[in-house]
Amino acid sequence: MKLIRYIQQRVRSFGYAFKGMATLITEQPNAQIHLLATGVVTVTGWWCGVTRLEWCVLLLCMALVWTAEAMNTALEHLTDLASPEIHPLAGKAKDVAAAAVLVAAIFAVVIAGIIFVPYFL
Repeated sequence: MKLIRYIQQRVRSFGYAFKGMATLITEQPNAQIHLLATGVVTVTGWWCGVTRLEWCVLLLCMALVWTAEAMNTALEHLTDLASPEIHPLAGKAKDVAAAAVLVAAIFAVVIAGIIFVPYFL
């Protein structure tokens, strides 16, 4: 009985994670941009025939950007809950979380350039 309950809880937790991903994609315009970029990178990688190592680097970059965006969104929601009124510290928290996404995205673009530019030259 404990095993069945444990398995049910794990299945539910995956359901919550997929619900969160759906919320992220449907409600966050920047996540929609990341989704488009993920598609472009995937198609370009396939078209260029990138190596397995290059795929690993690209996938790590995509995962980092998606993770940063998800954490930023979660922090924004929690900040809005904790501080519904405008507060300077709430604004700083949101700005720093957004900066984390920006840093991840900038480095992902740089790495994509390092990988893809030689295929086009």
